[in-house]
Amino acid sequence: MSIERDLEGWTIAFDLDGTLVDSAPDLIGTLNRMLVQYELPPVPLSSARHLVGHGAMALLRHGFMEAGAAWDEAHAPGLFERFIEDYLAHIADESTVFDGVVPALERLAARGAILCVATNKRTDLAVALIEALDLTRHFAFIAGPDAVSARKPSGTHIHEAVQKAGGDSARCVMVGDSTTDTRAAKDAGVACIVVGFGYNDVPREELGGDVVIDHYDGFEAALAEVMP
Repeated sequence: MSIERDLEGWTIAFDLDGTLVDSAPDLIGTLNRMLVQYELPPVPLSSARHLVGHGAMALLRHGFMEAGAAWDEAHAPGLFERFIEDYLAHIADESTVFDGVVPALERLAARGAILCVATNKRTDLAVALIEALDLTRHFAFIAGPDAVSARKPSGTHIHEAVQKAGGDSARCVMVGDSTTDTRAAKDAGVACIVVGFGYNDVPREELGGDVVIDHYDGFEAALAEVMP
């Protein structure tokens, strides 16, 4: 039985960390290895999950703050570069694709949708993570902030990611897990589906998306709800 290609002309833009992939264990693993270098205590995964998606700088500052020590490049020169180097070496040691993601992506593609990634993770890191988890084939374009002219919460990030994927930014839906994503979607003038199991930085009822899902099994129903 053939699947109706009813999504042709539409693009679905996905955030990465906390939306497609549970990457917190490896990011916080790298953070803790950095802290050990300065004889500081590691931070528990639970206390830093909400910072994932806000960048390595935010993770480093949080880790040092939790240990009662301020961090900046003047006090720890080269630490950011060492963080990136370590993270690349361990980018998919424990990171996993959220349950239901791959079947959802395959069905969206079968229905004719263009799929892309719009993430605030640096593009080379995003590409490395997506490749390591065998997701590359699903996406027409992967856009970190360095691949476009603005970073989320600017809607420009979404518009340019969609355009670079070969889509029409006027016919797009954003999928994310945080206010960074919902604010970007609002700025871009597009609907936003929120995954309730990601690294939500505020209570889910305050995230501001159009609909919240708790599993990718509910994605297509949510998509039908937000599309005109």
